[in-house]
Amino acid sequence: MTALLALTCSLLWGLADFGGGLLTRRLPALLVVVASQAAAAVLLLPAALTSGAPPVAGPRLLCAVAAGLLGPVALLCYYRALAIGPMGVVSPLATVGVVVPVGLGLLLGERPGPAQAAGIAVAVAGVALAGGPEVRGTAVGRRAVLLALVAAFGFGAVMALIAEASADGGLLQVLCVQRVLNVAVGGTALLLVARRDPAGALPPEGLWSGLRRRLPALAAVGVADVAANGAYALAARGGQVSVAAVLASLYPVATALLARGWLGERLRPVQAVGAGLALVGTVLLAAG
Repeated sequence: MTALLALTCSLLWGLADFGGGLLTRRLPALLVVVASQAAAAVLLLPAALTSGAPPVAGPRLLCAVAAGLLGPVALLCYYRALAIGPMGVVSPLATVGVVVPVGLGLLLGERPGPAQAAGIAVAVAGVALAGGPEVRGTAVGRRAVLLALVAAFGFGAVMALIAEASADGGLLQVLCVQRVLNVAVGGTALLLVARRDPAGALPPEGLWSGLRRRLPALAAVGVADVAANGAYALAARGGQVSVAAVLASLYPVATALLARGWLGERLRPVQAVGAGLALVGTVLLAAG
């Protein structure tokens, strides 16, 4: 069940990234982050209030708050890195954050078997290659690399924090707290940017006109992201965190395949090899 939930998480994250990428072609990236998370929070709040679970408090609440504060920062760093650096370099770098939950699992005493250890190594290599790393002839600025690494470790920390916050139940409440804080942090940043540079924070046709036409798509991206977080938390709770984290980090493969199927983008040879290695790693992890 851990493998199935983690793979579901990677598919949902791949869908969210693909949808968010399409939306950022029409809307500013910061606005996409805030609007999608706000739509998800509106849908999630009634479910959290009526779940009947005991209130999230103490260290669990602190973990949920930390995840909510780190999430939008990581997303913004990621989008900014994609804007100023080659996507084929930034995307694989963003998966490096998987070392955070994997390391946490090892610290907690998890010891993957030989097949699982091999699967982790093969899957991580596959994810990196699936992003289509561009090295030869590609200029990569230090700022893009730094932003990508900050985003990577932010994503990894959020994965670990959500798993810890929901370890004893109350998953819907944890996800709701995270989303509300995502909106608060991202909304504050959006207001600050809009004051300095309205053209860089708002769509050309105006805020409400731009959002109204794309609200269903924004809501779908936000819901996919929430569902992915929930699936990962359940996967980490039901099995080894290290295995769940690696399988959940296969989302670049899903994004690349969606781009091929929806947009007709052709996979580069290195991406095809990466997708194959990711599949082999998944089989090893599931078999272990």
